Amino acid sequence: MSDYLDGNALAGPLSEVFSIDITAALGTCGGCGAVRALAQAHLYVDAPAKILRCPSCGGVLLRLDERAGRLILDLSGFAHLTIQVG
Repeated sequence: MSDYLDGNALAGPLSEVFSIDITAALGTCGGCGAVRALAQAHLYVDAPAKILRCPSCGGVLLRLDERAGRLILDLSGFAHLTIQVG
């Protein structure tokens, strides 16, 4: 059994920050350079923050912490995100 969900599970919480479906965005891992849709990443929720990890190397791509009425979003694990518009 896996102990993670796929990146689609972040659609709800991230909809509070982004007005588009961010799970379809292509992210480039800053660690290994793999390019994948956010939905394909591994989401770990058994921590104080939600952690999204690269399915290729396991590196942390994103941290989402919800506390005291604030969302703290750390995207530092991505080299960049490519978002389809229009």
